[in-house]
Amino acid sequence: MSRRFLFVLGSARLDGNTELLARTAAEQLPGDVEQRWIRLAELPLPDFTDLRRDADHVRPPADAATGLLLDATLAATDIVIASPLYWYSVSSLTKRYLDYWSGWLRTPGVDFRETLAGRTLWGVTALADREPTVAEPLTGMLHHSAAYLGMRFGGVLLGNGSARGDVRNDAGALARAKTFFAQEPPLARFPHQAA
Repeated sequence: MSRRFLFVLGSARLDGNTELLARTAAEQLPGDVEQRWIRLAELPLPDFTDLRRDADHVRPPADAATGLLLDATLAATDIVIASPLYWYSVSSLTKRYLDYWSGWLRTPGVDFRETLAGRTLWGVTALADREPTVAEPLTGMLHHSAAYLGMRFGGVLLGNGSARGDVRNDAGALARAKTFFAQEPPLARFPHQAA
């Protein structure tokens, strides 16, 4: 299967530091790798309603924001969550998208877990703090989401930047971006699981 990358941009800001870092990493992908970029701010999702106890799960129409995102997610071999670090986690736009995964897991005929199993989840984030450990909650959330679905986890590409374009001054992040997608990530496992 040829690789198809879905870049989910979770910033409210156009061309922010996270997006710049994600695009720098994406430039290193081979030319035959398909890339699809979706800006969540331009594709407003309604608030997620948890219907786990209800039997009324239906597949969203393909022309609705939720249907478009579902189809793009299912088609991707690699999903890149590109979200700035907001209060030590992903942005609200990104969190809403990930909340929809809960509903898609229970939508008849979608086979969400089975489809995503073995595929790869990546993260890209820019943070204003110089200490990378402040991004550990974001990294943990993405890692555990991948583990829950039986996905591979490529890690999170971290860059530093607050003002627009600051990440271009983070030489370490730009260097890591050049090889970030070149690795073959392992299957994600919860800490209590044996390797």
